[in-house]
Amino acid sequence: MPSDLIVSIIDDDESVRTATSSLVRSLGWEARLYASAELFLGSGVVANTRCIISDVQMPGMSGLELQTKLAEKGYTMPFIFISAFRSDAASRQALAAGAMCFLSKPVDGSVVAQCLEKLRGNGASAQPGTFQGKASRA
Repeated sequence: MPSDLIVSIIDDDESVRTATSSLVRSLGWEARLYASAELFLGSGVVANTRCIISDVQMPGMSGLELQTKLAEKGYTMPFIFISAFRSDAASRQALAAGAMCFLSKPVDGSVVAQCLEKLRGNGASAQPGTFQGKASRA
């Protein structure tokens, strides 16, 4: 029986994947890690993923392109985007397409925890938002 608490973490930086995975697991979620959007798409767990935590800029397919591709295929799981290169345009695009959170690196773990707890409490209907620093809404 698949877990209904799978969070897929997609980032080309292994240290970010590992740190995010430790945080996600400490919050009671199952974490699956992928070095690229393409690896995630080929993993066979797309349909069982409850939430995606993704970098925005990665080699190959970007996180925003992944969000669009999944939506085109009918997948509407929440996204939490994390970016070292924050731009208002990328943030607006992600949130308009239904992203739950758009965070800037370095990310405060408590902010990621807030995003995931909002998801756990409200299901897939969690309201989109942009968080910076110590969880202030932008």
